[in-house]
Amino acid sequence: MRNHSHCPHAWRNPQHRGRMWAASPAFRRRLFLLRSLSPCAAALPNNTSSSSSSPSTFIRLNAMAASDPVYEADAEAVVRRITPPLDRARHKGQAGKIAVIGGCREYTGAPYFAAISALKVNSTNSSHDVIQGADLSHVFCTRDAATVIKSYSPELIVHPILEESYSVSDGERESVSSRILTEVAKWMERFDCIVVGPGLGRDSFLLDCVSNIMRHARQANIPTVVDGDGLFLITNNLSLVEGNSLAILTPNVYEYKRLVQKVLNCEVNEENASEQLTALCQKIGGITIMQKGKADIISDGKTVTQVSTFGSPRRCGGQGDILSGRFVANVVLSVSFCIFASWARHFLLTNEYPTDKSVNPMMLGCIAGSLLLRKAASHAFEKNKRSTITTDIIEFLGKSLEDICPAGH
Repeated sequence: MRNHSHCPHAWRNPQHRGRMWAASPAFRRRLFLLRSLSPCAAALPNNTSSSSSSPSTFIRLNAMAASDPVYEADAEAVVRRITPPLDRARHKGQAGKIAVIGGCREYTGAPYFAAISALKVNSTNSSHDVIQGADLSHVFCTRDAATVIKSYSPELIVHPILEESYSVSDGERESVSSRILTEVAKWMERFDCIVVGPGLGRDSFLLDCVSNIMRHARQANIPTVVDGDGLFLITNNLSLVEGNSLAILTPNVYEYKRLVQKVLNCEVNEENASEQLTALCQKIGGITIMQKGKADIISDGKTVTQVSTFGSPRRCGGQGDILSGRFVANVVLSVSFCIFASWARHFLLTNEYPTDKSVNPMMLGCIAGSLLLRKAASHAFEKNKRSTITTDIIEFLGKSLEDICPAGH
């Protein structure tokens, strides 16, 4: 810490102290984070000699009242802030390790899209500096789905350990469920984040096993993104995420409607969308929810923001799975959250300025993931127009990150 013994009078004077604080790296860093959550912070007064320039005042401004208008997040600033550059000194796994819990007989595409998207957030410039997504991507699925998912890509680590009701007799259920949890638990502490739901299906025994996995992840303090059939699971068993500040829900319009009806016992209110979303987050105990739509509205029950960057008018199946796995349809989005949330959490936990830790990394992950997917969808649509499919969007994830956060900077 700087020694102020050489300028005691300046430091004791509140006005001089305010100007000195405003010039400090700590002040600039906190202000940057405020702006990354809401452009309303950009309107903070430049006259730092006033009492409003104290650190505590700016920290309080970080939490917007739920009744305030929904401000557009400075999403590009968030991406630049939390994306870790890779260098030759890093080793495998330091950029993140994620797991997708999902994949059954009927659905093998969704877990693949989610898992491969985590690896595809990768860009390289002419100097071979790299900004990369997760280093390792795992899929925990049923045996029927495993071979199919493996055939899609050798890059994924596939664990064929989940079971459905048809393959387990009533007398074996307890022992099989215990074995599945034991197998997953051996890997759990290695993961920075998990995604629950892509391609999961609705088999009752499988959902019971995944419920046990979610409880274990919560005990291990592993951030959890819930999408697709995972939302069906938690809607019928809210205790799985209730009060978990490391949980992110990513419902589409229909999933959100069911969640509102279940939790708030009312219909969706479009006119007061932000207030209702905030109430929903609070009712479930302060989890983070991103309501997907024309604009993605994000809240953790304390703050509300949105990302409305135009993506693509083409709504192909699988975009949300990309989002969950990586911080436009449904699969791509969840993985985006997973990667960016783990990066944001690591950034805040290792930040030398403790007040920055008051920012919710799950919110930052949602903001960054939403923007990246929307930009990738825009690039894909520009190239493929009406024929755009999810794999086209995945191929533009790296370019979209490079556009926002050039490698080497």
